[in-house]
Amino acid sequence: MTSDPPSLQRLDQELFDRVAAEARALPRLRRNHNLHREPDPVQRFLNVMQPGTYVRPHRHLRSRPGAGFECFVVLQGAIGLLLLDPDGQVVQRERLAAAGPLRGIQLAEGILHTLVALEPDSVMLEIKEGPYEPTADKDFLPGFPAEGSDEAQEQERRWRAQFATVRPTVGETAAS
Repeated sequence: MTSDPPSLQRLDQELFDRVAAEARALPRLRRNHNLHREPDPVQRFLNVMQPGTYVRPHRHLRSRPGAGFECFVVLQGAIGLLLLDPDGQVVQRERLAAAGPLRGIQLAEGILHTLVALEPDSVMLEIKEGPYEPTADKDFLPGFPAEGSDEAQEQERRWRAQFATVRPTVGETAAS
């Protein structure tokens, strides 16, 4: 049985700091803090990421058309969002940062993407349709390394480097 969340959940610096410390201590260098119960129809959670975390490219597909959307809003730090084509090539990059100018984005269902933490202790609010089903939540793009491998670490460094050399403007494509 899943317990009910408290009637009031504060998204404050104390929570950000606590979850960021947990993320730093984990091998994945990221930690989710759920605001929802697993069976809830809408997933709402903080995703706290450290530079070096590897998010395997994926998309979200649901049985009901349009239900595979995903919404990201950066509350602290900065996150790089990379959109990929079916061959795994970066076709667009977006820098989401709490200091702006772009703080959030909503992806439509079926968009292949990955994320990289651009600053330590980056905190992102994610919203997507639930309930959470671990075996069906993500459709991974073939050809990319599994989490925890040396190849995954190298891939994450290459993706993060795309944001270190150029600060793309809103909506800039990878070819720009």
